[in-house]
Amino acid sequence: MTSATQAPQSATAPSNLDQSIEDTHFRLLRLLEARPELSQRGLARELGASLGKVNYCLNALIDTGFIKVRNFRDNRNKLGYAYLLTPRGIESKAAITMHFLKRKMAEYEALKAEIEQLQREVGELGKRRPD
Repeated sequence: MTSATQAPQSATAPSNLDQSIEDTHFRLLRLLEARPELSQRGLARELGASLGKVNYCLNALIDTGFIKVRNFRDNRNKLGYAYLLTPRGIESKAAITMHFLKRKMAEYEALKAEIEQLQREVGELGKRRPD
């Protein structure tokens, strides 16, 4: 069942899970570009996501060749890694950013229309109420 402001999902529309994963990939790529030295725990904390979800998304991004992992062997902390965007990852980030922006703009327009409708309804209620 859909509300008046939501369109029914078509067979080709991404599911909420797909959008959630895409959003996480987008946010993860942005964060890794800015702070490649963050650990998985640090990434999870910054994203407000579970460590398991970050691990899953990192592995997917590594498998697709969007990021590579660099181990700092000279570091005393042998667990020191950096997650670096590959050229393919940078291109993908740009495409994901455009898709994310289009989806957020559509959400914004739908929300704006719903707010305007609610304001009209409130205005009509105010006109009907005796003072």
